[in-house]
Amino acid sequence: MRETPRSQGTAGESGPEPSRRRPGRAFAHTAGASRSGTPHRSGGRSSHTPRNARHPGPLVRSGTTPPVPGRTVFLLSLVAGLAALFALTTWQVASDGPLRALDERAGRALTGHGPRGLTEFLADLGNMQVALPVLGCAIGWALLRGRRWEPLGAALAMALVPLLVVPLKEAVARPGPLTEATGYYPSGHAATAAVAYGASALLLAGRGRPAWMMPVIAVLLTAMTGIGLVLRGYHWPLDVLGSWFLCGLLLLLPRAFGRISRSRRRSSSRTASC
Repeated sequence: MRETPRSQGTAGESGPEPSRRRPGRAFAHTAGASRSGTPHRSGGRSSHTPRNARHPGPLVRSGTTPPVPGRTVFLLSLVAGLAALFALTTWQVASDGPLRALDERAGRALTGHGPRGLTEFLADLGNMQVALPVLGCAIGWALLRGRRWEPLGAALAMALVPLLVVPLKEAVARPGPLTEATGYYPSGHAATAAVAYGASALLLAGRGRPAWMMPVIAVLLTAMTGIGLVLRGYHWPLDVLGSWFLCGLLLLLPRAFGRISRSRRRSSSRTASC
């Protein structure tokens, strides 16, 4: 005798029963679902941060660079520091202050020391005939690489050297270590070396060589020029330091022009992609 299968929908029967899908549970885990009567709290209660309102972060288009306020603050601090040091040095030299007296004692003690041929060679590194060809080669190399703004900034910085140094020489009218003739502050040779070698390093830095290599060479050449000028008795130490402070400001021009160039390239690439 065959048994009749029992109905599985009868209430009160015991035994295993296949689970049925309930309409509330199927949509409980979908994002943004809020249905009354569902067994999950997350579907019926509004959260503090809605899921649809969560953003991973600000969207930045490819090719754009977010502003870096720390770099701007550093550049402004550098400009202010160099300007303050140059103003202090010029004031002490022009007003015959205590720093000038100390400077002249140190200059007299250093003059004549070192091998004459070596110190003369070091001092000649600041000649126009030596420094300008170096800068010209760096500018030409940068132009061949398709760069326009950085060489323009370097040439402008070099052109400003005589325009600033010559009037200062006449205004301060400081005598030299070995002569009564005036016009020794600031040092034109030290200024020429600082701008020529420094601008060349900025144009050549980071092009297939370590980033520190060219700046270190420029600092060494500039320092050796100043040492030769003091040891040969061509300038007082403050004449050289004043030129370095002034030319540190001038060397910011190639960097500023380089930032202009990069900004123009980024804007043109964004315009082409739109």
